[in-house]
Amino acid sequence: MGKQRTVSVTREIEADAATIFDVLADPASHHVIDGSGTVVGGKDDNPHRLYLGARFGMDMKSGLPYKISNEVVEFNEDRLIAWRHLGHHIWRYELEPLSDNSTLVTETFDWGSARFPPIYEWVGYPDRHVLSMTKTLERLAAFVE
Repeated sequence: MGKQRTVSVTREIEADAATIFDVLADPASHHVIDGSGTVVGGKDDNPHRLYLGARFGMDMKSGLPYKISNEVVEFNEDRLIAWRHLGHHIWRYELEPLSDNSTLVTETFDWGSARFPPIYEWVGYPDRHVLSMTKTLERLAAFVE
């Protein structure tokens, strides 16, 4: 069995799963909930709602501005959405309804499928992303609650 290459953060959010999923499936809202401070906004030609196989681009800034392309690689309406970047690492959101108005949301950074996984560890992405994911789930909660 190979080395596990995922880090996750989980938070209970006082909103139903469909409401939360609608935010995650709308690339125009990603800059609002981003806890890393790197997502500037979505491209004008992005789909209004993501689906399995959808491609969407984001304007980013980490020091210098850049653009990133994504493809939705996992999708289950109101339960799971994940997209992959050029480097083939995956950002995943899993939603577990706890009640009519409460959902357990888990965000995962998965670099196990990356083109060269050790580079992610070498530059410290897993630890940095845990902090960013914590902030993202805080912002997501504030946006939907």
